[in-house]
Amino acid sequence: MHIPTATPAPDERIRELRGRIDRMDAELAALLERRALVAAQVQRLKPVGYFAGRDPHRERELVERMAEHAPRLGVDRLAAIMDSVISAGLAAAQEDAERRSE
Repeated sequence: MHIPTATPAPDERIRELRGRIDRMDAELAALLERRALVAAQVQRLKPVGYFAGRDPHRERELVERMAEHAPRLGVDRLAAIMDSVISAGLAAAQEDAERRSE
């Protein structure tokens, strides 16, 4: 015998989905912080670091690899996202370096 299950009300479903998004956003923030810390280490090792040391070819390859895992976003959207991520990480690394040199 099949017992029908109740479908959650739209408001309840929205809260549930937003909760999932909030948890993913927290994970994403932690990953972005870890990425920025590792990228800062790379920048300190490069002969020309920070914004002057950006490698467009490497960034394009990165975005293309990411697009394989996120086809819905595609290369163009991911390029814009990663440009912001890379710029923010470089700015944070540069600010840290300036604070250390004071």
